[in-house]
Parts: sequence; C-alpha cells; structure tokens
Amino acid sequence: MPVSIDEFESGDLPEGPSVPEQVITYLHTRRDAAFTRSEIATAIDEDPNTVGTALTRLKARDLVRHRGQYWAITEDEQRITAAYDLHDVSERLDEADGGIESEHWDAVAPDQPHPSERDSSGDE
Repeated sequence: MPVSIDEFESGDLPEGPSVPEQVITYLHTRRDAAFTRSEIATAIDEDPNTVGTALTRLKARDLVRHRGQYWAITEDEQRITAAYDLHDVSERLDEADGGIESEHWDAVAPDQPHPSERDSSGDE
C-alpha cells in the first residue's frame, strides 16, 4: 500500500506486521494446507511480488516449504518457535533502548554468517 511522500519523508509510516510475519502467521494457522503465492497475497492483502520475495527469503531460512506452485509452513515447529522468539526479543530490545545504531552494529556484528545461513556444502 503506497504512502504519501509527506509520510515517507517524516518517517511517520504505517506500523504493523511485516509481510514475512504475515506470511508465516497465515501459513502457520493453516498448516494443514499449502497455498499459491497469489492465494497468500490475496489473503493477507499484499502485493504478490512482495509476497514472492518474502516466501523466497523464508524458504532460504527453512521456515517454509515449496513444491511446484505451492507453499506451506515448515514441519519443524522448533525452527518456527526459535525464529519467533528471536524476533520477539529483537523487537523488545529495540523498543527498550530506542533502536540499534547501524554504526555500532557494524562494529560489533560477526563477520561470518550463522551456520543456518550457510548452504549445505558449508560454503557461504
């Protein structure tokens, strides 16, 4: 959904769950079925291309499964729980200290990706 340039410039942007959060919630609450990208986009009222990008990124993190044109939540409930917990803690920390300064993060962030972000051969 577009925002006015004034809202964009002021930083007064709409809040709410991100598209990946909406996708995970939608698929998790309907974990007995698989859906097309278009069905998911229509259900959460988001652009299909944005939903497609979110699905691709979620798949890379093993949070969703893909077969043909259909998408479903991962069967690994612990992975979903761990991702949610990390997201929740990150949001609470961000709210508590007014946000993470990108310069500080760049200075202390690990150079190597987390093992879950490496491909199966161990390469980055």
